[in-house]
Amino acid sequence: MTGRSPVVLRDADPEDAAALVALWTECASSGEDDGAEAFTHQSLFREPSVAEAASAIELNLVKPEKRIIVALVDGEVVGATVCDVTTLTPITLTRILLVTDIQVSPRHRRRSIASTLLSAAATYGEEHDCEIVVAAIPLMAREPHRYLTKIGFTQVAAVRAIQASRLRSRLSSKATHSSSTGKLIAVRRTLTRRQGDRRARRES
Repeated sequence: MTGRSPVVLRDADPEDAAALVALWTECASSGEDDGAEAFTHQSLFREPSVAEAASAIELNLVKPEKRIIVALVDGEVVGATVCDVTTLTPITLTRILLVTDIQVSPRHRRRSIASTLLSAAATYGEEHDCEIVVAAIPLMAREPHRYLTKIGFTQVAAVRAIQASRLRSRLSSKATHSSSTGKLIAVRRTLTRRQGDRRARRES
């Protein structure tokens, strides 16, 4: 009986761009039937060109403590995750490892690929004296959530997203509304004051 091919880990490079685009697209497509939460997450994903992906990988790898780890089976990229070393807050020196984008091809799930990637990430964090590991994954990713909870991760934050143009529009609209409301209140106060002055003159 032939055993399964081993999972091999290595650091990503720009030449992996096409394979990573295919992986991200496959993972995004696999959640189409997972409801509104999945749709919200998928709406943020835009399939890039290979050239754009290669440029993005180069941009990320320029950061000294950022690492993209890929998992391969028989030479095919079937999983990936991103590690970044940062501080817990901007005013403390507590170092944390931020793990994002835990992606595993639906065709290769239940082969411990995610745990293998996470183990490599944990080792990377230990090498950089990180006291805490934080994993950020999509809300609709039920299996990763269950797995992370099982091994001891707890929820400590909520991540929300909005298109930058929509945020600017909403903030501008709110500011305009607040300004208009303030002007209207000032006009009303002026009219009330004038009416009071007129009554006072009549009575005198």
